[in-house]
Amino acid sequence: MKSINTGLIVALTLMAAMPVPAGAQESAASLDARLAQAVGDDPQAQFVLGSMYYKGSSGARRDHAMAAYWYRKAAEQGHVKAQVNLASLYVDGEGVTQDYAEAARWYRKAAEDGAAALAEFNLGVMYAKGRGVAPDPAEAAHWYRRAAEQGFAPAQMQIAFMYYLGKGLPKDKALAREWMEKAAIELPEARQHLDRLNSE
Repeated sequence: MKSINTGLIVALTLMAAMPVPAGAQESAASLDARLAQAVGDDPQAQFVLGSMYYKGSSGARRDHAMAAYWYRKAAEQGHVKAQVNLASLYVDGEGVTQDYAEAARWYRKAAEDGAAALAEFNLGVMYAKGRGVAPDPAEAAHWYRRAAEQGFAPAQMQIAFMYYLGKGLPKDKALAREWMEKAAIELPEARQHLDRLNSE
C-alpha cells in the first residue's frame, strides 16, 4: 500500500477550506469534485477523504454516504483501515443500508489482508452473536484468539470468558485466568473479573 505524503493531506485540507470568489457559492457537488480530483486513485488519500466526510472535518461536510463511498474505493484496493471502517458503517447502517453479512465480509477481508486486531475482534463478535454469519462459538474463538495474540485487550478478555464458560473452547479456568491477567493490564473491568476468578 502506498503511503500518503503529508503534502497531500495539507493539499486536501487547503482545497476544502479554499475561499470561493466573492459573491459565489460553491455547491457541495463542486467541493466533492475538487476533492475527488485531488485524491485520484491513491487508497490512502481516499481513506483520509472518507474520514474527513465521516467526521465532517477539514472543510468537508459530515456525510456518511460520501464516507462510505471513499472507504469502499480504498477498501477495494486493499486498504485495511478503510475495510474496517466500511464494515463498521455496515454494522451501524451509517451512509449505507445496515447489512451484517456485508460487514462480516469486510471484517474478514481486513483480517485476512492485514491481520488487523480490531477487524479480527469484530469478526469474532459477528460469529459470537450470529450477525451476518451463522453463530459459531469455535469460529468466534478463532478470531478472538488472533486479535488477543496481537495484544488486543478486549479480545483477551473474551478468550478468558470462553475458557471459563467452555463456550467455543474447552473449559479451562487456568487458561481463563491467564488470558484475563493479560487483559487486566489495559482494562479495569478485566481486573474486576480477574479478582473474581482468583477468589474462586
